[in-house]
Amino acid sequence: QVQLVESGGGLVQAGGSLRLSCAASGTGSIFRINTMGWYRQAPPGKERELVAAITSGDSTNYADSVKGRFTISRDNAKNTVYLQMNSLKPEDTAVYYCHADTTYRSGLRSVYWGQGTQVTVSS
Repeated sequence: QVQLVESGGGLVQAGGSLRLSCAASGTGSIFRINTMGWYRQAPPGKERELVAAITSGDSTNYADSVKGRFTISRDNAKNTVYLQMNSLKPEDTAVYYCHADTTYRSGLRSVYWGQGTQVTVSS
């Protein structure tokens, strides 16, 4: 069973920076981790929105609201994805969830989510 463990959230003033990390463990039966990404949800109950995603070939995709401010990257050797968030705004306040789309050696594809990490940006 794959587990995604996030870290790096917290409280920051507007204009500040944070770096989120998400490490995947339990990947022994995985053939490949395909796309990894970050979603956010605010307030609770609202639909999660894609913030950024990166494929196994390092192609990236960003929400328009974060382009030019956030950068997603991954370290395939460590099964880890990062989100560097700069020039943070109060509207970036949300719970950020890590996401991984995986393919097992059997061919089965599964999607996993992290537990979420809170990012709060004060004005």
